Amino acid sequence: MTRMRVGILGCGGIANAHANVLAGLPEMAELVAFCDVELPRAEAFNERYASGNGMVFSSHTEMYEKAELDVVWICLPPFAHTDEVEAAAERGIHIFIEKPIALSMEKANSMVDAVAKHGVRSQVGFMSRFGEAARTVRRMIQDGSAGAPGLMVAKYFCNSLHSPWWRDRSKSGGQVVEQIIHTFDLTRFFLGEPDSVFCRMDNLFHRDVDGFTSEDVSGTVITFRGGAIATVAGTDGAIPGQWINQYELVTRNLTAYFTDPNNATIHFTDKPWASKCVVSSDKHLFRAEAVDLFEAIRDGREATTPIQEGAKTLALVLAASRSGDTGEIVRL
Repeated sequence: MTRMRVGILGCGGIANAHANVLAGLPEMAELVAFCDVELPRAEAFNERYASGNGMVFSSHTEMYEKAELDVVWICLPPFAHTDEVEAAAERGIHIFIEKPIALSMEKANSMVDAVAKHGVRSQVGFMSRFGEAARTVRRMIQDGSAGAPGLMVAKYFCNSLHSPWWRDRSKSGGQVVEQIIHTFDLTRFFLGEPDSVFCRMDNLFHRDVDGFTSEDVSGTVITFRGGAIATVAGTDGAIPGQWINQYELVTRNLTAYFTDPNNATIHFTDKPWASKCVVSSDKHLFRAEAVDLFEAIRDGREATTPIQEGAKTLALVLAASRSGDTGEIVRL
């Protein structure tokens, strides 16, 4: 595979995780450009990941014009999105973008339209879909051996003040939209397309923290077109220093207990005797999604989680957030 010239847009915390992966794929990627509105952060990335040999920008437009990129890794917080996806697509630059891809469906649909119009490949950072256990169960649903899915029960627990922009719901969208979106995406991955959503949410633990307007407790019920139901419970008031994201899935023929996307115990319930299997993996999910995008570009196929999937899951979490505000069931 010819190495692809990669630029990173947004040199914050999550970008470090992606840059580490890309630097470890020298046969596929060459990090050649770094862009951040705070130029010293881009300069630090250049030193760390390109030994100072890359190009540094404070404008993504200038980076696109001068760096001759094949792919851009867009690692911006949701409130900071402008035209970076559309501008990249117009120039034939393939796109990786972190979730959520936007804070409105109008913006998300603009991104989707640009990618489709210009025929570039895209990948949204829903890395949980690449977990070995998640993929194993998904294959069993698709080939019919799992039987029809019926119920998913999930929880996302943490306890962190996060960054100032994250605490501000107007900038992050809130915990459901910015953080628990990974879990909501897995409900679609397993159960299909949603029909309606009902959510309750509140800020109970951080009312005394200045600028903290995101919800820190939420409970959501999703119904799917095939009749399945999912419940998702989330909080930012649980055990400090621990990030707990667990889920259970019940289909006609199996019950799966996930401790994370890579690891699950699958109990087969369509037999008169006890039967189970354990899926255990240490697959690096960020690496898996990067390799998948590079291979999709090489092979001329869609990546595993193209930008259309980012828009569909965004529609779900925005509907949940709207339901939390209004107290009403929202149909999709």
